[in-house]
Amino acid sequence: MSTTPTILLVHGFWGGAAHWAKVILELHRNGHDRVQAVELPLTSLADDAGRTQKMIRQIDGPVLLVGHSYGGAVISQAGNEPNVKGLVYIAAFAPDAGESPGGITQQHLPEAAPNLAPDSDGYLWLRADKFHESFCQDLSEDEGRVMAVTQKAPLASTFGDAVSDPAWKHRPSWYQLSRHDRMIAPENQKAMATRMQPKRLLELDASHASLASQPKEVTALILEACAAIGG
Repeated sequence: MSTTPTILLVHGFWGGAAHWAKVILELHRNGHDRVQAVELPLTSLADDAGRTQKMIRQIDGPVLLVGHSYGGAVISQAGNEPNVKGLVYIAAFAPDAGESPGGITQQHLPEAAPNLAPDSDGYLWLRADKFHESFCQDLSEDEGRVMAVTQKAPLASTFGDAVSDPAWKHRPSWYQLSRHDRMIAPENQKAMATRMQPKRLLELDASHASLASQPKEVTALILEACAAIGG
């Protein structure tokens, strides 16, 4: 069994595992290649946590879970697997027991809330013409366009799914807050991080897409967490 933690990256709404592309490359440049990225169905918290747990159970050795956005709710729900040794939240939801991402969002509505558009099948989209300014205003227009076109819309009902026993209450955690986030209000991020009492709170002048706009800083936090749990 390896003692070097495997980093399992968990994406959020309106994107897939490829949102982690720059972080994956930064981890590689820093000599860390025990990295996997889950592709979530975004159909319910139970489905998404279940998919993540299956990947965790396939990993031989310790696991560091890293969640972006809604992925934070997923790692909170899935992170009580025995080989999970730590959690890193990247501009992410960190719900308490009985809380949902939707409920937290209502506490301080994000700036981009009016740019969400449900379709007739129950999926919630981020309007393509508003994606760049809403999700990733500190990336180039070209990068924003690609993200907009390739976005992965969740079932809107997923927003209301509550976490049962959040893993951040049982595992060491780290949190990166994006000060210019238009998708999860910075006030909500601050409240969740403060409640969590993370090993470190890293605040960045970044959009919601900090994993793409500031991958070196995000990767440094992940590696700090990895070292702390034994890798």
